[in-house]
Amino acid sequence: MKSKQEPFKRKLSLIDVTFIGLGAMIGSSWMFAPQTAVQLAGPAALLSWVIAAIALGMLALVYAELGGALPSAGGFIRYPNYSHGDLVGFIISCMSFITYSVSASLEVVAIRTYLSAWWPSLGSHNPTVLGWLIQLFLLITFFLINYWSVNVFGKINSVVTIIKFAVPVLTIIVLLNYFTPSNFYVDGFLTNGFGGVESAIATAGIAYAFIGFQQTINFSAEAKNPGRTIPIATMLSIGLAGLLYFLLQFAYIGAIPGHLLENGWAGLSLGSPFADLTALLGLMWLMNLLMADAILSPGGAANVGFGATARIIYAWAKNKTFFKIFTNVDEKTGVPRVALWFTFILAVFWTLPFPSWEALVSVAASSAIMAFITGPISAAAFRITAPDLHRPFKLKGFAVIAPIAFIISSFIIYWSGWKTISWLFAFELFLFVAYIVVWKGKRKSQTILRKQMKTAWWLVFYNVSMFILSWLGTFGGNGWIPAPWDQILVALLSVVTYYWGAKSAMPNPVFDTDHVHIVDKSDLSVSNRTT
Repeated sequence: MKSKQEPFKRKLSLIDVTFIGLGAMIGSSWMFAPQTAVQLAGPAALLSWVIAAIALGMLALVYAELGGALPSAGGFIRYPNYSHGDLVGFIISCMSFITYSVSASLEVVAIRTYLSAWWPSLGSHNPTVLGWLIQLFLLITFFLINYWSVNVFGKINSVVTIIKFAVPVLTIIVLLNYFTPSNFYVDGFLTNGFGGVESAIATAGIAYAFIGFQQTINFSAEAKNPGRTIPIATMLSIGLAGLLYFLLQFAYIGAIPGHLLENGWAGLSLGSPFADLTALLGLMWLMNLLMADAILSPGGAANVGFGATARIIYAWAKNKTFFKIFTNVDEKTGVPRVALWFTFILAVFWTLPFPSWEALVSVAASSAIMAFITGPISAAAFRITAPDLHRPFKLKGFAVIAPIAFIISSFIIYWSGWKTISWLFAFELFLFVAYIVVWKGKRKSQTILRKQMKTAWWLVFYNVSMFILSWLGTFGGNGWIPAPWDQILVALLSVVTYYWGAKSAMPNPVFDTDHVHIVDKSDLSVSNRTT
């Protein structure tokens, strides 16, 4: 069939895409997460960053294979639609939509929170009317940067990312001069046991910090030579971010003055963690620099979030489970401007009625948990249903890495606790029922509906099982299933779900994106084909 090209401009280089991923991971999290993590896990928070980097790195490798083979704007919500059809694609699209639409709002709220130290009338925790107007001004600025063109967006983001990467590095170097080894023995290294390490990954913003790697996949349709660029950029960005966060956590723990730890790590509470710490150490020049970077770092992440959300909306519409108007792309700039306008409206909405950073990060983190776990299953399904799909980056050890990535992702979900899981999975089950009701209401072919449900039962099984395990488990549940048996059951459930999900895929996936290559084994050549 005739190739149907996506009208995006391939202008982003390897450096541009790497900085998009890195820029998304170095946002407000670096200014808040190290303190929240050490409150939960003590000095063992260092382990939380290592485990999260390895876990999300494995997941990133799986997505790098998908992004190289199927370069598509908003690819994260295209892949489940390709592999399992409209019903699964619709559910994952909804969860991704919530995650991405709140990201820019989350970052501008972080900017306003830090600015309030200089300008108290903005509101320190919850914004005043003036504070909200400042947030609105920032959202308009990021909207215009994205509106002009993807090339302008990419270059501005690269410059901003270089600067905001340098400030945390300088902070690490300076704080190491105040290093106190005894801090690592306050309350013991494993202050709250290994459970504290696990909880910090899921609830302290650590996992949320790393899921920014998704942005390299979402911009794959605009990358030069995506088969090479996407895998390299994905791993570079997550590797650099992981090293930076580990060193920030190490420096933060070591530089805390002893008198602040009289009540242990759980009693540590600095409103603006790094800025307040440098002020206590008499480093006013660094505090002022950090306050300035508190605008730049979240601003860079908000800039990326704006562009990514527009492409998620575009991808959802391309899945044909959202309004077709959002598939429109401006021919001159290659920007999905209609989707970008909708992104701006959503970003403003999430700042009403004046929520705090903590409230918004709770929404973003909870919805993000389920947005990326279908990747390993989709990739495994394509290994079965599209074995001849040209994969410029073919993950070695896939049979081991992909299921482990899914298992660890399930652990991160479980560690987020019953309070999060109870509404998260209830919402997904609601989406499943709502989709079926609407489909039947339109009197569509019942045969098609049955096929869609057949490819989705594994997801229902997973949701219900995780819901029950969380309720009975030790992370916010009633504790009827004690540790470590609760996590052993989560691992077993994940193994069953992974292989069931891969086997439940559509036998003949339909790719409606450009640059999908199928290897023609008859002559060992590679031919363009879009079905």
